[in-house]
Amino acid sequence: MDRKTEQDVDFEGFSFDAFDEARRPAPQTTGFDQVVDSALSRRGLLGLLVYGSGAAAMGLGTGVTGLLSSVSAEAAASRFAFTAIPIATDATVHVPEGYTWQVLARWGDPLFSDAVAFDHATGGDAATSDRVFGENTDGMELFTIGGRQVIAVNHEYVNPKLNLPNNDGGTPASAEDVRKLQNLQGVTVMEVAEGEDGWRIVVDSPLNRRIDHNTPMRLSGPAAGHDLLKTEADPTGTASLGTFNNCGSGRTPWGTYLTCEENFNGYFGSTDEAVALPEHFKRYGIGAKSVYSYEKFDPRFDVSKNPNEPHRAGYVVEIDPSDPTSVPVKRTALGRFKHENAATVLTRDGRVVVYMGDDERGEFLYKFVSAGIYTPGGDTSTLLDEGTLFVARFADDGSGEWVALTPETTGMSAAEIAVFTRVAASKVGATTMDRPEWVAVNPVAAEAYCALTNNTRRGVKPNAGGDDTPVGGPNPRAENQYGQIVRWYPAGDDHAATGFTWDLFVMAGNPTVHQDAYAGSPNIHDGNMFNAPDGMMFDTTGLLWIQTDGDDDNAGDFAGHGNNQMLAGDPATGRIERFLTGPHGSEVTGLTWSADRRTMFVGIQHPASPFPDGEGTLGRSSIVAVKRADNAPVG
Repeated sequence: MDRKTEQDVDFEGFSFDAFDEARRPAPQTTGFDQVVDSALSRRGLLGLLVYGSGAAAMGLGTGVTGLLSSVSAEAAASRFAFTAIPIATDATVHVPEGYTWQVLARWGDPLFSDAVAFDHATGGDAATSDRVFGENTDGMELFTIGGRQVIAVNHEYVNPKLNLPNNDGGTPASAEDVRKLQNLQGVTVMEVAEGEDGWRIVVDSPLNRRIDHNTPMRLSGPAAGHDLLKTEADPTGTASLGTFNNCGSGRTPWGTYLTCEENFNGYFGSTDEAVALPEHFKRYGIGAKSVYSYEKFDPRFDVSKNPNEPHRAGYVVEIDPSDPTSVPVKRTALGRFKHENAATVLTRDGRVVVYMGDDERGEFLYKFVSAGIYTPGGDTSTLLDEGTLFVARFADDGSGEWVALTPETTGMSAAEIAVFTRVAASKVGATTMDRPEWVAVNPVAAEAYCALTNNTRRGVKPNAGGDDTPVGGPNPRAENQYGQIVRWYPAGDDHAATGFTWDLFVMAGNPTVHQDAYAGSPNIHDGNMFNAPDGMMFDTTGLLWIQTDGDDDNAGDFAGHGNNQMLAGDPATGRIERFLTGPHGSEVTGLTWSADRRTMFVGIQHPASPFPDGEGTLGRSSIVAVKRADNAPVG
């Protein structure tokens, strides 16, 4: 989720997309140039999708024309309990009139009383960096455990120039520097409580826990014990250390937390510049150069010494927040790719479905269906180990199918499918998507949504595996810099079904700049514009909350978009309104609610401004608590 528009570079000097692009540039001229010309020539026709009724005549199919039929926002009565707010370009958080916000937790805030208080001059104490709230908050969930309210929250990555402010360019100079960076990432599990002064961390709670890049993990599922996962340190291939680039999240029906490993490739490098890397590294963006220089001080991340170590990252990890002594489990049956989040739902017969997006240009949308049935109070230890992984194929006519990834359909073993999931999906002809981010499942209707954040290569270049990225279906715009949200309806209202129909809930855009499809869909206007939809969560009433991680320069194609934001969308009417804006330079990401639904917890990641402590301080990723002034529920 790190600054998702590819033309953006965050204040660390890279984005993961820019990093991948620099390390493995795509050819400047490809067979897709003809596709580009065709797509560009259709832009005038695509404008009918926004301003007219000619989508079907264009051959774009019923899935796209659903945009026209599903939207009547002006006539619909609003279900929103707030008045939409304008854009902001400043260095703080804004919420509607009648709402308030406060900071719950900031990078460096102590979880335990033995942690050293945060020092802006040093970027925090290295020795107790595993005893504090970590960096770059992302996906989160709140659990009620024995009457206590406990938030599990991801820490996606670090900003070395801030974390190591006294180092030249923030570059690690020692094993201690690397360990500090490793400690600040992963997951925090913390008890929180509301008092007279608002919400706070319960310091020294017995449920408080940090899970980082060195925490023992167990590998389970079809890849566990396979030769691809064995290393010198772990000849069994069943025990690894750490969870990496923890992006979106999810929760299981039995009360555990799912944290998702996304851009894990950036942690691995080689001290031997001449090393011959395995061919399959290319599909996952693993090369001889890393982001954080771990390999110089920690041989586990040196692929010239440990070529199998990257195979042990890129999974969904299950954590029990009720037991701080429990060992997190990497569920290999859910596939290995750049996981965004993990949205769970039960089938009609009680099996568990996990929807997942692979956040890279031209990669795929997946779902896992368990073989076993969830029984409350029953054994859940293998529900995410035994089942079938599927990948989505979308047709232009608004239909789609989930294709099973099995030895029969792919010619690969079950372990190989689990480790090289992208390759398996390519083999069955899955639809290349515009960077599938969070998936959200509507709690009051049989439908699910996926944020397709953007893809400036759409119709221009293939994905990393050489698969075509044609314009059409749920990806209707070439060189897509705004993003869209696709929605699908499982056949028979059962998420176990292999068939589905789909449409687009919204296409982000800018109607003040463009007069064609790049203006956005009919539910986009000059008062609710945004780009790069990323995080998404439903509340209990069926409103869809949309968070953005896009271009906040507020200029050119993005004029009028302002800072990144959180909006509410009504699936019934298509109406979308802006609820919250973040500080300049930040991503708004991660959302959960208190047990009584009277507080909404929202993540503010990598603020470029000195948020939240003010002038002369470091920008600190934070969780803010948003409430209604009348203390009524907020979702």
